[in-house]
Amino acid sequence: MADAEIIEDRAKVLVVDDDERNLLAIANVLEDVAEVVVANSGEEALRQLLRTEFAVILLDVYMPGIDGYETAQMIRSREQTKRVPIVFLSAVNKESEHLLRGYSMGAVDYVFKPVEPVVIRSKVAVFVDLFLMTREIQRKARQEQALLDANLRANAERLRVEQELRLAEQRQAAIIESLPIVLYLEEVDADPRIPKFVSGNFQAVTGYAFEEIQNAPALWADRLHPEDRERALEALGARRSGEALAVEYRWQCADGQYKHFLDQAVLLRDSFGNPVEFAGTLLDVTERKELESQLTQARKMDAIGQLTGGIAHDFNNLLAAVLGGLGMIQRRVPLSDDQAKIVGMTKHAAEQGAELVKHLLAFARRQKLEPASIQIPRLAQSVTSLLAHTLGGMVELGWKLSDDLSPVYADAAQLELALMNLIINARDAMPEGGVVTVAAEDREIVEQVGRTGLKPGHYVVIGVGDTGCGIAPELIEQVLEPFFTTKPVGKGTGLGLSMVYGFAQQSGGEVRVDSELGSGTCVEIWLPRAPDPEPGAAPAIAEDLADVAVAAMRILLVDDHDGVRTVTAALLEDLGHTVQHVTEGAQALDLFRKDPAGFDLLITDYAMPRMSGAELVRQVRNERTDFPALIITGYAQADLNASESAGVRILDKPFTPEQLKAALRERR
Repeated sequence: MADAEIIEDRAKVLVVDDDERNLLAIANVLEDVAEVVVANSGEEALRQLLRTEFAVILLDVYMPGIDGYETAQMIRSREQTKRVPIVFLSAVNKESEHLLRGYSMGAVDYVFKPVEPVVIRSKVAVFVDLFLMTREIQRKARQEQALLDANLRANAERLRVEQELRLAEQRQAAIIESLPIVLYLEEVDADPRIPKFVSGNFQAVTGYAFEEIQNAPALWADRLHPEDRERALEALGARRSGEALAVEYRWQCADGQYKHFLDQAVLLRDSFGNPVEFAGTLLDVTERKELESQLTQARKMDAIGQLTGGIAHDFNNLLAAVLGGLGMIQRRVPLSDDQAKIVGMTKHAAEQGAELVKHLLAFARRQKLEPASIQIPRLAQSVTSLLAHTLGGMVELGWKLSDDLSPVYADAAQLELALMNLIINARDAMPEGGVVTVAAEDREIVEQVGRTGLKPGHYVVIGVGDTGCGIAPELIEQVLEPFFTTKPVGKGTGLGLSMVYGFAQQSGGEVRVDSELGSGTCVEIWLPRAPDPEPGAAPAIAEDLADVAVAAMRILLVDDHDGVRTVTAALLEDLGHTVQHVTEGAQALDLFRKDPAGFDLLITDYAMPRMSGAELVRQVRNERTDFPALIITGYAQADLNASESAGVRILDKPFTPEQLKAALRERR
């Protein structure tokens, strides 16, 4: 039994190294010093830290995946593990800058490979001794009451225990004061709530001195958040029945900011079962709640993005059939002026639907972008000219561009559209008129911290600010969601800001919204700075194919959507081509294999059941490697591997007859 207790009480040492031989060697050296737990990656080390407590961590600097520096940074970021000593193991890079980086990540020591057994044993033994001493003090503190009640020791022993106890209490008090937690004792019948004892860090957590709470008995209840007051007071009142208390609520601290508190308490009774007092803890969980809120928001935005990206495919198929059918009516059927007007209005409405789908794809980050270097001054001229007659005489547009402003790397058309959306939103926020200011400047992110999801690097920040009505704080997170708008019913689709958000995310940047009710709003687009041009690089000159004639071809058309397939076939026949169309890839493959020379071009939908368009192209090219192919798709992203081969072009649905003719000219 004694041996089992010794084994159970042994300190644990975590050794992290991707080399199994190093793990085995270090474990053998330390096996008589402590219980050794090994991990072959940073991820495994973090999982081990969730399961148990360690006296010290021996961490290899260079590992695949998460390296030692990143692992140390994550360990230090967690409240439960940030005080565990970390000793870095390194076989290279003994220079001072690497050592300083390790110490800045939280290391307390460095040991260089090959590891000297005596050195590593000595260093680890120190941390193990400290760990065991701390745990021993905690154990003795818990045993205090039993030792005092037993009274089996002599006065000298009792004095020694009391001295050790005082030392342990001092250390515990110091630890508690460093944590965002308040310990309190409260009378059972206290009304209003006034604790009779609180731990020393009460003022650090709440901003109030304990005397201020005692002098203003109603202060605690008055500063509860209005939405949480009734629930919190009801939970506090239920304690008198002997129920354990565990309630979260928001409380306004002395600086006016609300913090999230987790209030937990139990009712203490004397030996006769009579209630004596409440003992509890007040834990500041504000950071946890903010992280939970950010995670929930990120998951919600991702789910909406997946939904909008998915339904865009179906809408594109429907719109392709509608627009194609209307085009056929215009070409094949003589129409009166009234009929032509109705068909034109219907076609325009369908084209507006296609634009809405593009906005959905922009939010879902699945639109096709063609990023290039953009000079902001030229962009300013273009946007100003486009909006000259849109802003009206009561709104002034001003540009503030910093000196030596770098070009931005983004899709020019989408950036122009994003800025126009933001400027028009700013105009709508100022019905009485005002100034819309567009400012641009270079900024650099050195390390990824705080709320930003941007990687370290150089960025160009374009901010659109107004002096309008502003946005309520509780709506800031929602304004980037699709279909959410602060405008009156019928005044907006709610896709403007969500399109800007999706465009920035897909371009490697982000959108930040800062607003104050009554003072205005500023929306910033962070985009990567354009890379420096390569020496001697010349702009590509597009080949003008507008007047190139296309000879009649025998076309094999594949699309599982009946409407799109029928309309596309009719359009191709109107262009003078012979078309044979089928509903799935397997049928097309059978037709092609029976007569490989019977077709001049394959046109296939991308997303089809059982065999995709990209797979069909690959199968056909197993028979004829140079066979021309055209993929039409309602998705924003197709199989790029297929389009890498010569003779394959991607055409997005819905497409116009002109776009189809251009694709046929470029099929080669």
